[in-house]
Amino acid sequence: MATTPQPGTTGTTETGPPPARSVLRDTAFLRLWAGTTASGLATWALPFVLGLAVLHRELGAAGLGLVLAARTAGFLAAVAVGGVLADRHSRRAVVFWSALAAAVAAPLLALGLGRSLVLMTLAAALAGAGQGACRPAFQALTAETVAADHRQQANAAMTMAVRTSTLAGPTLTALLAAFVDAGTLLLGIGLLWLVAALLPSRGATAPRADAVSAAPAAAPRASLRAEFVDGIREARRHPWFLAGLGALTAVIALGYSATGVALPLVSRDRYGTEWVLAAAMTAYTVGALGGALVTARRRPRSQGWSALAGLALYGFAPLSLMLPVHPAAVIAAYAVAGIGIELFNVPWFTATQREVALDKLARVSSLDFLLSYGLAPVGLALMAPAIGVFGVTPVLAVCAGACFLVPAAAALVPTARHFGRAPGPRTD
Repeated sequence: MATTPQPGTTGTTETGPPPARSVLRDTAFLRLWAGTTASGLATWALPFVLGLAVLHRELGAAGLGLVLAARTAGFLAAVAVGGVLADRHSRRAVVFWSALAAAVAAPLLALGLGRSLVLMTLAAALAGAGQGACRPAFQALTAETVAADHRQQANAAMTMAVRTSTLAGPTLTALLAAFVDAGTLLLGIGLLWLVAALLPSRGATAPRADAVSAAPAAAPRASLRAEFVDGIREARRHPWFLAGLGALTAVIALGYSATGVALPLVSRDRYGTEWVLAAAMTAYTVGALGGALVTARRRPRSQGWSALAGLALYGFAPLSLMLPVHPAAVIAAYAVAGIGIELFNVPWFTATQREVALDKLARVSSLDFLLSYGLAPVGLALMAPAIGVFGVTPVLAVCAGACFLVPAAAALVPTARHFGRAPGPRTD
């Protein structure tokens, strides 16, 4: 989210100088970055390790689906509650307890592996709840820990760590699997969650919960539901946020879901090889790394329009799967999509941290995760039947059109151009 000295209001793009002191020299941020990275790696690793358990016949395919569904349900149930708790209490404490819950779930998963599917399902729900509760708390803690003019660089560093984990993680896990079993790997996931729980420090601008309790005539605390609704009201105060969230949700639920189902089919049926699937996914991750690197330094004058244009680039992924093109074109389209998704993500997170009231930031962030992540499983569930009824090409055409058109429509919303109030003249 661009919070360096503000760009001007013309429509051209500039690359301004980076902040004077790199956020990577800030010990508090480095601790937060390491904790967030550990949580991201643990989140990514769980389905991969469970997939290895299926290969080793310690878990059936139906059991894998049930366990992953339980994790998703736990995430969706906890993300809204976690947002309220992170605004009500110390964000650091919410990160600690939610990550600790996910850490406790890991040995329970290992204990149930090959013995009790019921125990694994309950443990997966607990792991998902810990993951969901900590996400909005991490977003708010970043705003507390990092000064405003360093947040875009900080968010870029966060997403680069996640993408690097995604790129290197499969190789590392496969190597470890040659020496240890899936149960031991699950315990390793628990250790990663312990790192996520213990490393981050309290934000410098954290709200003081004791100040509320010390008030002489403090009003009764509102219910969780009432406070979440208050977060929705805060989100509605920002038309750019609602428009951007709608565009992001459409791209994930339609574009990402369509390519997730269609890419393996196209790789197998059109090209007769699985390497197109592997190369496209690798290109997407490498592109995302490049996009995050660009956004760490790039300060567009119209950051909202630039971010939405980046989001729309994902449309090239389903478009490339529609057409009888060379495999290199599919791989290039995925690289472009990866670049575009981070051209959106980093300014989006930064703008949310800048524009939303700090005491409601976690709730608004939880709304972001709830919709964008929550509707993704629905899109995946509906995509395969839709392809079966209408065929691959028509479904991909509709999804590609949505990826291009919905962000374009979002750009027409007032305040979308700058993801907030129109900035003043540059002071750098």
